[in-house]
Amino acid sequence: MPVCTQLDYTARFDWGYEGVEQVGAASDMIVIIDVLSFSTCVDIVTGRGGIVYPYQVKDESALAFANQKTALLAGKRGEPISLSPACLKTIPVGSRMVLPSPNGSTCTVLAKKTGAKVIAACLRNAPSVARYIQQQKGIVTVIACGERWGNGALRPAIEDMIAAGALLHGLEGYRLSPEAEMAVAAFRSAQDHLPAYLQKCASGQELISMGYPEDVALAAEWNQSCTVPVLNDDFAYEAI
Repeated sequence: MPVCTQLDYTARFDWGYEGVEQVGAASDMIVIIDVLSFSTCVDIVTGRGGIVYPYQVKDESALAFANQKTALLAGKRGEPISLSPACLKTIPVGSRMVLPSPNGSTCTVLAKKTGAKVIAACLRNAPSVARYIQQQKGIVTVIACGERWGNGALRPAIEDMIAAGALLHGLEGYRLSPEAEMAVAAFRSAQDHLPAYLQKCASGQELISMGYPEDVALAAEWNQSCTVPVLNDDFAYEAI
């Protein structure tokens, strides 16, 4: 196995699709972090007793899948149900939702293929997810999904690294890889100024310029949720 798989450590950190496939493959648990906004949306919906079906693309097949699952289909921002944490705060309790996302959903699909338990985390629920992971006592890989450039290449997103560090920071007794330690360092540096960091980072600026500052503010809420969304056998996230 190549050294980039971080096999000497029980808590690992990496980025995007390739990180899931290469580093996550030898893990008991894979945590998917896409703060703006997939995993924040998952936290909010499952925290209201709902379930979230990840879906990689927003096209006619997504609508067909939502109909098959008797679920709501999240649309574009500005629609009543979308990939916007703010609009999901009042979603009916117990809702079933299909959530298309090119980053968080795709990483979830790849993570499921490894056979690991798949968990969604964000800043809001990072401490709760960390406590759950410690109870499971297995090897964990934390994946920062990041964003994508126009050519499809990974664009690292600091909000995902900070949230990954927030989770890894809470894992006592784990051997953190150097990559994981750097994520923790990023969190510690930003911890006292999380709203400002998310507002000023590239992803936050993009959403604010589009008219969604509340999405950024919600995503910056640290330790505000006790929800632990785990992917079930029906390929849906639900709170355990």
